[in-house]
Amino acid sequence: MSSVLVLNGPNLNLLGTRQPEVYGTTTLADVQVLCEAEAARLGLMTTFMQSNHEGALIDAIHGARGTHDALILNAGAYTHTSIALMDAIASVELPLVEVHLSNIHARESFRHTSYIAPVAIGQICGFGAYGYVMALQALKHRMAS
Repeated sequence: MSSVLVLNGPNLNLLGTRQPEVYGTTTLADVQVLCEAEAARLGLMTTFMQSNHEGALIDAIHGARGTHDALILNAGAYTHTSIALMDAIASVELPLVEVHLSNIHARESFRHTSYIAPVAIGQICGFGAYGYVMALQALKHRMAS
């Protein structure tokens, strides 16, 4: 059974209460339940992690090699700043889908740049928590090809 590591970056632990007008009222625990249900439906296993610390995310990405078959990453604000995350993703050579709850391209201009996109197989943004479901479906399709 294929395994997907679902990583969430800074401030995502505050989902449901942080700027609900932008990010909605779904909590990170709700997102995890949604991912686990979709993964089970697709015949995938998931491991779910959140950290506010860039180094912990990098360590998790490095640890995914040989343990997981693919990654989903919502890097939060690190999307727009972290060359280190980009390098970590490139170094493990696993398919990764970048996910954002809001449409980063419809927000402030500094959010339009993603350091993750060049090393991702795709980017899903603007669909709220359902973006994670879409990412799992895309990865299942990719792994079956």
